[in-house]
Amino acid sequence: MNFNELTENIKKYKSNGNIKLIEKAYLFSKKAHEGQKRKSHDDYIMHPLNVAFILSELKLDETIIASALLHDVLEDTKITFNDLKKEFGEDIANVVEGETKISKLKYGDRENYQSESIRKMLIATTKDIRVIIVKLADRLDNMRSLKHLDKERQKRISKETLEVYAPLAYRLGIWKIKWELEDLSFKFLEPKIYLEIKNSISKKRDERERDVFRIVKLIKKELHRNKVDSNVFGRPKNFYGIYNKMKRKNIPFEEIYDLQGIRVITKDVKECYEVLGILHNKWKPIPNEFDDYIANPKPNLYQSIHTVVLIDKAKVEFQIRTEKMDSVAEEGIAAHWSYKNIKSNTKFEKSLGWLKQILHLKDRKGEDFLESLKVDLFGDNIFVFT
Repeated sequence: MNFNELTENIKKYKSNGNIKLIEKAYLFSKKAHEGQKRKSHDDYIMHPLNVAFILSELKLDETIIASALLHDVLEDTKITFNDLKKEFGEDIANVVEGETKISKLKYGDRENYQSESIRKMLIATTKDIRVIIVKLADRLDNMRSLKHLDKERQKRISKETLEVYAPLAYRLGIWKIKWELEDLSFKFLEPKIYLEIKNSISKKRDERERDVFRIVKLIKKELHRNKVDSNVFGRPKNFYGIYNKMKRKNIPFEEIYDLQGIRVITKDVKECYEVLGILHNKWKPIPNEFDDYIANPKPNLYQSIHTVVLIDKAKVEFQIRTEKMDSVAEEGIAAHWSYKNIKSNTKFEKSLGWLKQILHLKDRKGEDFLESLKVDLFGDNIFVFT
């Protein structure tokens, strides 16, 4: 990863972007962190650069990417808030300070440290959503380099990531980050099971890809025959998602039929239901495997139709949604609108209702806070590890 790769990635979705601001933030951060090294022995600047690149993959704007490049300067260097404010303005300085307030929390016992960190993060999020988005990218890059830490810290950080950060990414609809956080946590918490699933998937990859190619071709032909022009492709399920399904349904790996499902992307909502009708008329739908999240969106604004049909005696899972819904599902609602629009968007405000509702937990401490948080905030998620 280098600075040119970051700017080239930004130009792909924002040709007229303020690259000068990003370059200024990069050079400022590089100078501030000069001489510092990560546990991996990389120059420290590689971490903020990686965090910024993760956010550029979500197509976020220059202000949040600049904040990502600067996110550790208040904590790990001699730079002050006033220095940042003078160089980059109050907006960016406030985001960086929000990150620092979370990271600098130090408590006598680990349980209280974790609860206070999460509490601070949630309160900061209600004030500025960018703080938690940068924090999620920061955690993802730290998880990618977790192998350089000792085993005890690997397990502690992975557990916290799985129980707190991945569900937060889910609540914000940032599936790309959620899936990777889950898989990386799973890898360190249950390395043997992780490798078993990974190896099992690898063994059947060629066969599975041939099946998916054949089914995609079949679906495209049927949709074309019905004059529906949609984008159809296969999509893999993450390792932790597979493990969760095995635990939830108490079934072996061999009985998981949706290791790679089919996604159908349409031009509008009307076409979503047309595609559903075509699939159900042509192939037999499986009972109790249908969900309409278009009519009933999830709390994080996720929308899609889920169905499973029988094709040549094999169960095939489908997700049907519009291009806009797919953008929200993959990149999160924060990436779908510019930050300026988010601040005044009532739909987005509604999606953060869960966050404001759980702030009544702020007076609880330690284990009470964490347990209440899991129930109130992440009640629809399954926690496997203890």
